[in-house]
Amino acid sequence: MGRTCEVKLLLLISSLCCSTNQAVVTLSPSSSQFFRGTSVSFSCEDDHSSAGWTVRKNMSRDTRAECEDWGRQVASSCVIEALVSSDSGVYWCESTEGGASNYVNITVTDAPVILQSPVLPVEAGEDVTLLCKTKTPSFNLSADFYKDGTFVRTTPTGHMTIHLVSKSDEGAYKCDIRGRGESPPAWLFVTGTPTTTSLLSLSVIASIAGLVILVVLVLLVRRCVRRKPEERDPEDVSLEPDGTMERDRAAATQRDNVTYGQITIRPFNSREDQPELEVIYSSLRSKQ
Repeated sequence: MGRTCEVKLLLLISSLCCSTNQAVVTLSPSSSQFFRGTSVSFSCEDDHSSAGWTVRKNMSRDTRAECEDWGRQVASSCVIEALVSSDSGVYWCESTEGGASNYVNITVTDAPVILQSPVLPVEAGEDVTLLCKTKTPSFNLSADFYKDGTFVRTTPTGHMTIHLVSKSDEGAYKCDIRGRGESPPAWLFVTGTPTTTSLLSLSVIASIAGLVILVVLVLLVRRCVRRKPEERDPEDVSLEPDGTMERDRAAATQRDNVTYGQITIRPFNSREDQPELEVIYSSLRSKQ
């Protein structure tokens, strides 16, 4: 009984792992905002085509409509020839096994201005360009860009590039072209961590700093070694052209390093040098 439960558990885990996030839904053109009447194509990118992925749309809270209900199936893609306002919503890919991909949210508007931004999340560390676009084709229009309602900057070309995007750049963006109008807000999502480029830069800087320190240490050691007086062999003595010995000349150059002291020599008095004592001899005679 226990063995059967283990097998069932493994099969359940395997089915869950193999039935989720195996496909990615993509759009062409890639944007989160569109003007009415624009043509758009949805596709499911999957390494395992046998799974049978199809594009679905969230029509209501409990309704998942297939491509035939809102678009036209063309090979493995689902195409909408002319977008209308009701095409705004959430789209994703779903397999016959019940797996689901990521989702995308698009907005179809009648506004005179839209903001073209990545519909899929972007990786941290990449460059992202936001384009402020008018319904009637025009070029080099000055546009004001906002993030979460706060003014960011004005660009004379109508597009703004965010270099090395990070999580702090995530938010709702919109643009405003003076005399034309304002776009609906478009969300920018950032995933992942910064690329290894910054880490590599830090490692390069650390390596250069370490090399500089090593060079400085080597120069200091060499300088100290050069300052140390060389020890000479007593037998290694040669005469200079002026007749002086090289040892004497070397001693003269080091005279400043000699410490002098005063020695007092006192005469040594030996016992042998002491004068002999005078001896007086006398004789005694006795009378009988």
